Amino acid sequence: MKPDIANKDDIQSLVNFFYDKVKTDTTIGFFFTNVITIDWDKHIPLMCSFWENVLFYTGEYAGNPMKTHRKIHQQYQTAPAHFERWIALWNESVDMHFKGPNATKVKKHALAIATVMLKNI
Repeated sequence: MKPDIANKDDIQSLVNFFYDKVKTDTTIGFFFTNVITIDWDKHIPLMCSFWENVLFYTGEYAGNPMKTHRKIHQQYQTAPAHFERWIALWNESVDMHFKGPNATKVKKHALAIATVMLKNI
């Protein structure tokens, strides 16, 4: 049986696994390799902070994802297919390693984020 996401280490594993998939994905990988320059040493901890805050209400995340994604959209127009692929990769990453209330919560939250981003970008 797969464990639920229980702590910061679980989130870090999930985020790393997810971005390893994203970097080589034919639908969205180019955003991270060609459209914008990602400092992975900063991005990964930031995303871990974000998801840790989502699950455990740590208050440690400070950022403006909408502003960041609008900037990316200005450089290369994002489309529904990009968000759909992001969700598919995220859910696949979660489901490969975790099962339980927190795993369900991060999948639902990711879908809500993608929906809002797509609508407001």
